[in-house]
Amino acid sequence: MKNVSKLLFSGISIAFLAACGGGSSPDTPAPTPPPVSSGPTWTAGTFAPASDFVARCENPRSGTDIDGNPWPDAAGSTLEENFWLRSWSDETYLWYSEIADQNPAGFSDPVSYFNVLKSNAVTNSGNPKDQFHFTQDTDDYQQQASTGSSAGYGWRLRLLSTSPPRRAVIAYTEPNSPASNASVTRGAEVLEIDGVDLVNGSDVNTLNAGLFPNDGETHEFVIQDLGSNTTRTINLTATTVTTDPVQNEKVFDTATGKVGYMQFNTFGTRIAEQELIDAFVDFSNQGVQDLVVDLRYNGGGFLFIASELAYMVAGPSRTNNQTFETTVFNDKNPTTNPVTGQILQPTPFYNGPSSQATAPGGTLPDLNLNRVFVLSTGSTCSASEAFVNGLRGIDVEVVLIGGTTCGKPYGFYPTDNCGTTYFTIQFRGENNKGWGDYADGFIPSSSDNGEDFVNGCTVADDYNHLLGDPDEAMLAAALTYQATGACPVTKTAPAEPNRYDWTQNPLDLRNSELYKTRTFHEQNRIDVKL
Repeated sequence: MKNVSKLLFSGISIAFLAACGGGSSPDTPAPTPPPVSSGPTWTAGTFAPASDFVARCENPRSGTDIDGNPWPDAAGSTLEENFWLRSWSDETYLWYSEIADQNPAGFSDPVSYFNVLKSNAVTNSGNPKDQFHFTQDTDDYQQQASTGSSAGYGWRLRLLSTSPPRRAVIAYTEPNSPASNASVTRGAEVLEIDGVDLVNGSDVNTLNAGLFPNDGETHEFVIQDLGSNTTRTINLTATTVTTDPVQNEKVFDTATGKVGYMQFNTFGTRIAEQELIDAFVDFSNQGVQDLVVDLRYNGGGFLFIASELAYMVAGPSRTNNQTFETTVFNDKNPTTNPVTGQILQPTPFYNGPSSQATAPGGTLPDLNLNRVFVLSTGSTCSASEAFVNGLRGIDVEVVLIGGTTCGKPYGFYPTDNCGTTYFTIQFRGENNKGWGDYADGFIPSSSDNGEDFVNGCTVADDYNHLLGDPDEAMLAAALTYQATGACPVTKTAPAEPNRYDWTQNPLDLRNSELYKTRTFHEQNRIDVKL
């Protein structure tokens, strides 16, 4: 009401001043009226419905989306796109009251405006509360979400040092990708790109061109393979690479029973569902009694797949009628999902595959375990953390081996408008015990507080061994703990600080952006010193 009163008072004042102007004679031309606004106008604290501005685009698209549905775009303007972002954020953002309301007309493009539509608060440890506010080209997002495909070389690069001397190491490669076809494996170090020294060089443009290629581009790399004293030169051509979510599935025969292991890289593609089902069928057939799930590079993805994975670990007796995760939106939406309009219902432990699985219907396989080992780093995020939290909510023991997870008890509904998909935090998740406050991550610890401190061992990522090798430090620590109930002395080490990774288009040295896999993608900011 206060804002409306100010607006009305301003209008009355203008009318009064015009009336006192004395009018005009027949020889005096009438004053030129002020220009009429061609778009919406901003009043601080007053928000029109987002539906008033949705799909009103500066550059409307024609054609259809990946599913063959026509784009909804109509002719509009950048201002209307900005007004949509403002109202949509006010309606759905978890911390909408912490957004500083700024005039949309002051921003020349929607992405710049979106970047300020978030909270600037910090967690108890001093980290930004919202580290996961980002955008993605809609075509790219739809392709990756649907098929797990994106343009690149098919490697995941970890930057172990951000300032000279830099160290860039391959974490893993995708099967049948340009990198794997060139025999690049985990532990290989990238030393040069197109003749420019990556370790100490300052030619950022050349480095970026090689690290973030367009589809079809070829670039030259000098690498040093794991265990080699010499270097070699390879040429990689960027192409569309399909992620293989589940890799290195193995079963180890130990003195204390059969232990299954799988490297699980993303919940963020629907093909992950069937690959997990296939792995658990195999684990069940082989009589696995303990399980190691390697989530060290898994940045998250679909919550329903996290729920299915938790069910396949714990089985029906522990999960029946239990809640995997309760979704909590902002206080404007206590009972209704503001995105879907549906009445809020807790996410159960799903015991059957989705309708999009290869073989929908029936019951998921399960191992009926009362504990699971999870390998983790700061790149273990979102749906990966929901998997941990959901199991702990029904008293399935999680033993955390590695480093503190990224700290994202939040999620979003990726939302397209005018060709850009926006990711803004819209909900947080709580487990069956009503807890989900792990904004600073899950921390491996010698004591378990039932919340953010989790039984386990702090172990550095080991690039001197392949993933799935029982001598690799994290896996070796899990196997030792499984056998003895304690962390190994010789394998334990502080987790490496400031460890960042590059996926197909991850770290941009030009603007210091960290690209992480997500629920879908998540971003943070780091300082890259050249």
